[in-house]
Amino acid sequence: MGQWFATFFKSRGYEVWISGKSGKMEVAERLGVHFTAEPDIVIPTCDIVIVSVPINITPTLIEQTGPKMKKGSLLMDLTSLKKKPVEAMKRYVPENVEFLGTHPMFGPSIPSLQGQTFILTPVDGRCERWFDHIFNLLSEEEASIEVITPDEHDHFVSIVQGLTHFAYITIGATMQKLDFDVKGSRRFMSPVYDIMLDFVGRILGQNPELYALIQMENPEVIRVHDIFIERCRHFSSMVRSHDTGQFCEDMKAAALHFGDTSSALRRSDKLINSKVAEFEELVHSTGHERGLLHIYSGKMHVGIVKKVTSSNVTLKEGKKELQLKIGNIRILSADELNHWKENKLKPTLRDISVFIPRSARPFTIQQILDCRIDGVKVETIDTYPHKKGPSATFRLNIRGDLDAYEIHREMEELLEGMGCSLRK
Repeated sequence: MGQWFATFFKSRGYEVWISGKSGKMEVAERLGVHFTAEPDIVIPTCDIVIVSVPINITPTLIEQTGPKMKKGSLLMDLTSLKKKPVEAMKRYVPENVEFLGTHPMFGPSIPSLQGQTFILTPVDGRCERWFDHIFNLLSEEEASIEVITPDEHDHFVSIVQGLTHFAYITIGATMQKLDFDVKGSRRFMSPVYDIMLDFVGRILGQNPELYALIQMENPEVIRVHDIFIERCRHFSSMVRSHDTGQFCEDMKAAALHFGDTSSALRRSDKLINSKVAEFEELVHSTGHERGLLHIYSGKMHVGIVKKVTSSNVTLKEGKKELQLKIGNIRILSADELNHWKENKLKPTLRDISVFIPRSARPFTIQQILDCRIDGVKVETIDTYPHKKGPSATFRLNIRGDLDAYEIHREMEELLEGMGCSLRK
């Protein structure tokens, strides 16, 4: 997350320095920020210092960093747990330096803060100057901000992350133990199973050390594990004894405690339907041009959709064909694709000079031409009086993927149809 926030703060006008293990210099160059191999020199000059390291070494880094910070500055962390980091800040950060524990509840693949949950755990009297600044910064990005205590945070994340990750990881480990053909099973999948597999794969495909530390560094997780395993055994025993009545009663009790299951059904239907709709849109795009954005690399692919399977789409991009995983792409709308083309493809400029009817207005003719063809912008670059009538020159800015010759010809015909005469 450190890289994500380096980019975020840079885009908001901050001068950003990063430091860390070897290779960070290349990261800094890629992000367009400064790198220092000597953070002890840079830290005393900074207004805000953010600690973004594995959970188990966060308190140690806070201990090393806090005393070096200048008066009136702010120390923050981005750790998945809050009690230990905040306790370290209370102990090692000088009284004239403020601190704020934070936890962004999203990963680095998220494009913006809009709609994302961001947890703040301020300590009374230790973030008086900076709290409003950070809160307003996040609010301006339309983040969903929750302000709670470190204890409340670690209790909630023992379920939100501890239980959720544990369940998904053990589902994946169970499939591995059974030597189950996960890829082959997608041939028989229901929409719910398909989405569940994606979430399991999402967790398994990330940094295992991070997920191990989320499980092991929060003392409350062990109690959650114990109850989860006990409930698994309880439901398994009812299945083994064919106790349908008790199974139904316990499932109803869980539903009653869960609360608004109807809304959960509607939200999950929306998720399922959006996944189905995206697939259908790709299928219907076969033979047509589409823009596909790779959501992880950020690379844009524009070409003709040749083939769509349950998991992949084949796109002819120029002379080559490439295969993309559907789960890794986002389909661009027509407006988004046109905007990309206008910014990335070199345009062709064509000028058309005409004599216009004496009662006509060049700007009105320009407006008619300008809305004629998507991807073509028209401006009037010259007008002057002539004995044959008023003269005007219109410049066509033709998007790079369009046929400039054909568009030029069509625009000439349109002008002649409006009573204009081409200047030879």
